[in-house]
Amino acid sequence: MSVLIYAENANGKFKKSTFEAVSYAKAIAQQNNTTLTAISIGNVAEDQLAVLGNYGAEKVLNVSSGKLTNFVNQAYAAVIAEAAKAEGADIVVLSNSFSGRGLAPRIGIKLQAAVADGATALPEQADGKFTVKKTAFSGKAFAVVELTSANKVISLTPNAYKLVETGGTAQIENFEPEVKSTDFKAIIKDIVRSTDKVSLPDAEIVVSGGRGMKGPENWALIEELADVLGAATACSKPVSDAGWRPHSEHVGQTGIAVSPNLYIAVGISGAIQHLAGISSSKVIVVINKDAEAPFFKVADYGIVGDVFEVLPQLIAAVKELKASA
Repeated sequence: MSVLIYAENANGKFKKSTFEAVSYAKAIAQQNNTTLTAISIGNVAEDQLAVLGNYGAEKVLNVSSGKLTNFVNQAYAAVIAEAAKAEGADIVVLSNSFSGRGLAPRIGIKLQAAVADGATALPEQADGKFTVKKTAFSGKAFAVVELTSANKVISLTPNAYKLVETGGTAQIENFEPEVKSTDFKAIIKDIVRSTDKVSLPDAEIVVSGGRGMKGPENWALIEELADVLGAATACSKPVSDAGWRPHSEHVGQTGIAVSPNLYIAVGISGAIQHLAGISSSKVIVVINKDAEAPFFKVADYGIVGDVFEVLPQLIAAVKELKASA
C-alpha cells in the first residue's frame, strides 16, 4: 500500500497547484503510515524534479519518452496506471486541472478504482469508511462521497489545500512504461500558452469585470488592477458574448470554474450561473454601484460605488502599499 501523485508540469515547470497536490498526497500518506511516490511525464530537468521532495515526495519516477513530450490523455492515463501498479499504490492523487479532469476517470477505469474529483479537504478515514469532501453541481454545493473500492483516485481542487514544505529530498528514478500505439489515436499536435499572463484556473487572485465596465475600451482598468496584484483577468458571460473579452476568460457555470484565494468582481450583478463558477473562492470582494446587486449577498467585502471612481483609487492604494513594503 502506498500513495502515487501525478506531478503535472507546464513547459518543464511545476505550478503551485502541483505542489499543493503533492502536499495533499503526503498528508494522505501520513494518514495511512505509508510512502509517497511522484510521477512526472515529459521533459523536466532533474533540479525541478528534486523540488518535489521538499513537499513530501520520497521518490520521483521520471518518464521522459519522446512520444510523451506533449500531453496525450489516454497515453498519460495508461502510464500513470502502470506506475501505480508497479509501486503498489492504491491511492492516486492529481490536481483537478484541465488535464486532471480528463485523466482521473481514465485512470479510475484502468485501476478499477473509485474516483473523487474536485476534492476540497483531506479524506476522513474512520470506522472502515473512506470519505472525501468535494465540489458538486458546478461548485454550487459540496458533497461527501464514500469510496468503497480498494483503489482510489482523488483529484484536488486548486487552492483548496495549503502548501506544506517538509525540507525533504526525493530519490529520482527513470521509469520506462510500455507505451501502446493504440493510446495515440487522438493526439494534441501543439499547445499554445499565454506565457505573459497568469493562468485563470490556477490563479490565486482573479479580477473579473462585467457589463458595469460599459465597454471593452474601459478594460485597461481591470488589466491594470490585475497587473499590480499579480492576478488573472476574467469576465462574466454577457461580456464574453458581446465580444468585449475572449471566451477563455468567461467564468461561470458554462465557463471556467475558479477557486482563488481572492476574487474581485467589478461591475458584475451576480447571476446564479456566475456564482456557480466562483463559489469556491476563499474571499470575494464586490464593487458595484447597485447596492441591491445579488453579488453582495455572497460577498465577504463590498464597495457600493461607481467602478470608474473606485478602481483608480484602489489601484493607487495597492501601488502605494507595494512601494512602501
